[in-house]
Amino acid sequence: MAHSVSVFGLGYVGSVTAACLAHLGNRVLGVDVNSAKVGMLNEGRSPILEPGLEDIVTTSHQACRLHATTDAAKAVMDTELSFISVGTPSQRNGKLDLSGIEHVCAQIGEALKQKRSFHWVVLRSTVLPGTTESLVLPKIELHSGKKAGVDFGVCFVPEFLREGTAVADFFQPPFTILGAPHMDQIDPLRELFKWAPGPHFETSASTAEMVKYICNAFHALKVGFVNEVGTLCRELGVDTELATQVFTSDTQLNISPAYLKPGFAFGGSCLPKDLRALTYRAKELDLRLPLLESLLPSNAEHIERAFQMVSHTNKRRIGVLGLSFKAGTDDLRESPMVHLVKRLLGEGCQIQIWDENVSLGRLIGSNRQFIEEFIPHIGSLLAPDLSGVVGFAEVVIVGTKAVDKMALASMLRPGQIVIDLVNLEKPRRYSGPEKYLGICWQG
Repeated sequence: MAHSVSVFGLGYVGSVTAACLAHLGNRVLGVDVNSAKVGMLNEGRSPILEPGLEDIVTTSHQACRLHATTDAAKAVMDTELSFISVGTPSQRNGKLDLSGIEHVCAQIGEALKQKRSFHWVVLRSTVLPGTTESLVLPKIELHSGKKAGVDFGVCFVPEFLREGTAVADFFQPPFTILGAPHMDQIDPLRELFKWAPGPHFETSASTAEMVKYICNAFHALKVGFVNEVGTLCRELGVDTELATQVFTSDTQLNISPAYLKPGFAFGGSCLPKDLRALTYRAKELDLRLPLLESLLPSNAEHIERAFQMVSHTNKRRIGVLGLSFKAGTDDLRESPMVHLVKRLLGEGCQIQIWDENVSLGRLIGSNRQFIEEFIPHIGSLLAPDLSGVVGFAEVVIVGTKAVDKMALASMLRPGQIVIDLVNLEKPRRYSGPEKYLGICWQG
């Protein structure tokens, strides 16, 4: 089913969105204050230079599916959905300049005063979480005198378009995410994007807004990471291209969702040690690699966040479930749980620990040496019985996924606080009278 769509802002995102939606059979009206851009689109020419876009604009214009105007009111009155794709540049202090979005929202609101039918407003510009509901929605209500969810709907649909490959990216998105305050009002968007391959998600507007930032931040992280690694390879006389080719061939751990689920800090005998060795060698070579150098401080800060969560409860009796750095192992070397326990002991907390795989009598070699040097009296804190540790505690710290939900739930009592550090799957979280807290997610 074809829709009538207006696209406010004919820059890279707006022009590609308008042309590609028209190419899919929709009737599209581009809107911009720049009369030159509007004129070019009305002549069947692309207002921006982007591979493949000129042909799509020309054919869509010839088919009478793509036009443009400077008249915002006409665009709203003549279409069902309005996309907002104006720029959100940085101010000098880094804050986003949202004046363009505010201006368009005011224009749409004024136009909606005269419109009787329901209208959908779809924000496409990249904005921080909460912007759709805290700025776009009330701004349109203010200028229209109408009510969101009753007279118009507001949604956020992020784009994942790269300049130079934007047309291909539009038709082959990694996923499609539709964010809205009211899921019952996004049917036209489901219809509009049903052609898109890949997974489809329907979320709150703020989640959709955040996903866009997560993606861009991770892309920046990858560029910075591989550049620092490449720099180190060059100084060490290593074949950079071959090393990165081998690295990216691993789709089980390296290029995959592995290690990308929020949880507690990393530890064990490999990651901390190897990062220290790598950054130390870089210093010997007089190389500054700020990204690699920041990883261990970032990890330490996550342990500090866990400590602060416990500290803010103002409770002293702490039950710790899980001590090893990973469930199913007794390896305590550089376990973040061990670091957390030591920090809590230093603040005068009373602690009991349960870990089904850890017994001080069984620890040998470097594993035992680490504990004897780091927390020599930890043996007195270990308890063999889970129920005893839970019964003792005012705060229960879940530091392992080896805990059985039903068993733990039966032991918890009203007034206890559960702090989850390992991101238990939602069906395994505790929903009883106790208070549940996740270290970096909502309970």
